[in-house]
Amino acid sequence: MLEKEKLPLEDVRVLELGTLLAGPFSGRLFADFGAEVIKIEPPDKPDPMRKWGKSKDGIGLWWPVQSRNKKSITLNLRTEKGQELFKDLVREADIVIENFRPGTMEKWGLSYAELSAENPRLIMMRTSGFGQTGPYKERAGFGSIGEAMGGLRHVTGFPDREPTRAGISIGDTLAALFATIGCLTALHERKSSGRGQVIDTAIYESVFSVMESLVPDYLLADYIRERTGNILPGVAPSNIYRTADDTYIVIGANADAVFRRLCEAMGEPELAEHPDYATHEARGKNQKVLDVRIEEWTSSLNANVALQRLEKHGVPSGMIYTVKDIVEDRHYQERDMIIPIEHPELGEFPMPGVVPKLSRTPGQIKQPGASILGEHNKDVYEKLLGLSENYLTELNEDNVI
Repeated sequence: MLEKEKLPLEDVRVLELGTLLAGPFSGRLFADFGAEVIKIEPPDKPDPMRKWGKSKDGIGLWWPVQSRNKKSITLNLRTEKGQELFKDLVREADIVIENFRPGTMEKWGLSYAELSAENPRLIMMRTSGFGQTGPYKERAGFGSIGEAMGGLRHVTGFPDREPTRAGISIGDTLAALFATIGCLTALHERKSSGRGQVIDTAIYESVFSVMESLVPDYLLADYIRERTGNILPGVAPSNIYRTADDTYIVIGANADAVFRRLCEAMGEPELAEHPDYATHEARGKNQKVLDVRIEEWTSSLNANVALQRLEKHGVPSGMIYTVKDIVEDRHYQERDMIIPIEHPELGEFPMPGVVPKLSRTPGQIKQPGASILGEHNKDVYEKLLGLSENYLTELNEDNVI
């Protein structure tokens, strides 16, 4: 029997201090690929994420996902003993994740300079609304503010109404992804230098980084992007189209070759040669008229029939899924994108699968987020730091853990 491959990050230990979204999402990504992620919460003020979102039997349903594969310990960093104990943990760690307002760690005597003096190889991932420097650094900054000031909110929605938001906390998630990329880069660099460094990730900058050619559009072409609903101006056809059964499908056929295939699926191959539609530029100029013509075709067919025809001709298309559609979709099932995990109180718990998929050392979901605050105190403090049971009792009585 072949020996099972180790997970790629099994030799990495992470101390996660963050709350809610941006920091803990990074911790989840590390934990999914084998890192030992130790989630640290104050004994008197646990992460609000434990209660966020929908609940069942009084148990929050977001927490088991966000904190999966992590260990849970308690530690009061507002106390001198707690700060010293944290430094003990830092000596055994590779990464510290925090997403407090800038200056908080420094106030506790836990700046990077002080922590790296204990462990020069330490990498510190710092995620905040506006970064660790600059005139806005001390502002409170949630994901929604980053989405607004990063440029995303202004271009989201329809032009005849106010800006809207995406239905998820996309600013926090983008920041977590960029922070994780930065941290993995620093881990790689550490192999040659032997030294850690700070990863400074701002939510607004993470949003701004995915805003495509927003700035040169303005500075070089005097164009300010506005809300355009379900289209991108000049990119056609790429829209949602009503079907005969009163639903919508998405079609993306803006490349020349794909547009020709769409015309064949519609039974109008000659349309691909029409001067109004033959090129990307021409289709962009005649976008509205072209979309009307395509919707005349989709409106004559039920959604499934239209999608089958589009698939047969190799045209990118799809339904606008609800969560019910996602759960029932065989492609999601075949690629293990919904994985049942045993929850100690709720029984079988459906988890979103691990992304991305590695061919030889894929990530794993071993356990849901710890439902008991400080569940792994004994494991971490006794086994990792070698503290005695009597001393742990003393720390508990002093509200340090």
